Amino acid sequence: MKTITTTKALAEFCDACATQPYVTVDTEFLRERTYYSKLCLVQMAYPGEGEENAVIIDPLAEGIDLTPMYDLFEAPDVVKVFHAARQDLEIFFVEQGIIPKPFFDTQIAAMVCGFGEQAGYETLVRQIAKGSVDKSSRFTDWSRRPLSDKQKHYALADVTHLRVIYEYLAAQLDKTGRKAWLEEEIGVLMNPATYRVEPEDAWKRLKTRNNSRKFLAVVRELARFREETAQSRNIPRNRIFKDDALMELAATRPHSFDDLNKSRLLLREARKGAIAEGILAAVKRGETTAPEDMPEPPAARVKKNGTESLADLLRVLLKAKAEKFGVAQKLIATAADLDALANSDDRESRVLKGWRREVFGEDALRLREGKIALSATPRGVKLIDL
Repeated sequence: MKTITTTKALAEFCDACATQPYVTVDTEFLRERTYYSKLCLVQMAYPGEGEENAVIIDPLAEGIDLTPMYDLFEAPDVVKVFHAARQDLEIFFVEQGIIPKPFFDTQIAAMVCGFGEQAGYETLVRQIAKGSVDKSSRFTDWSRRPLSDKQKHYALADVTHLRVIYEYLAAQLDKTGRKAWLEEEIGVLMNPATYRVEPEDAWKRLKTRNNSRKFLAVVRELARFREETAQSRNIPRNRIFKDDALMELAATRPHSFDDLNKSRLLLREARKGAIAEGILAAVKRGETTAPEDMPEPPAARVKKNGTESLADLLRVLLKAKAEKFGVAQKLIATAADLDALANSDDRESRVLKGWRREVFGEDALRLREGKIALSATPRGVKLIDL
């Protein structure tokens, strides 16, 4: 079990990786007290068995330079293999402006290959690698040193079993001809915009039942202020104020410190000083937004008459298609995708593009247009042309 703490040792290991067809990668990080993740460990392995050819890289070691690792991440002949990679990739993009490529995500590949909605790492280890993962160190503070052997073994397990899983899934994708499906899916993870949180768009991640454009304008300004403050202070956005408090503020629209003190959900620290002033200013900006500049509610939130029944039918169709093609439902379409398709004529929906259109989108359109009906049979759902 090797732990790398020097730039020289890291360069030697990365040179060895550069001669291999792939390398598996995972990270351990902390984010509970910061806006941006703090990288605490990087685990890597190239083809071998057990902990052979696997290392732990300590980015907190004094004097270590991670440049050799980032150079490897850009090596065109070595596939970088991760599981559920979004947060890992975000760390590397924020730290160095790099997204590893070529890239393979075993969680996405597993859903494409029919391993269901919850293609968790432990499940894949058990079903594909015929192994097990000791998760007793899951809640470790990875910033503390020294690490115990038990913690190190736990960390390495996230890349050693991944070799077997990757080789199996890669072979399955070749066998089924679905490699292009995976490449289409990971395109989102390869896009730098995925990891840039623009404060003016922060409101879009919030769930609200109120579709009033004026209400949404206040929500947008409050979310913008919170995001800018969290980023500048490098603290979690919920340390400024939580989502439920944001919705309360958008509904009550406080205009003074006295109004803020009437809030049931606002943190005490947010009722005074710069945060309180920022809240009041954000509410004012939202209230005075010109009508033409107010945000539109997402299509999925705008319910038209009769569309709820159509959305239910689309869910039945989705389940049938997922079973037929052996692919996870949520990979084909989310509930929001179905609601939007039922409520809107938008032909730019992701379910109407690429492999999704072939698997689901074409028949979804035919169902929406009344050209087909669904019939329940002992063998499953049957499509009937009308």
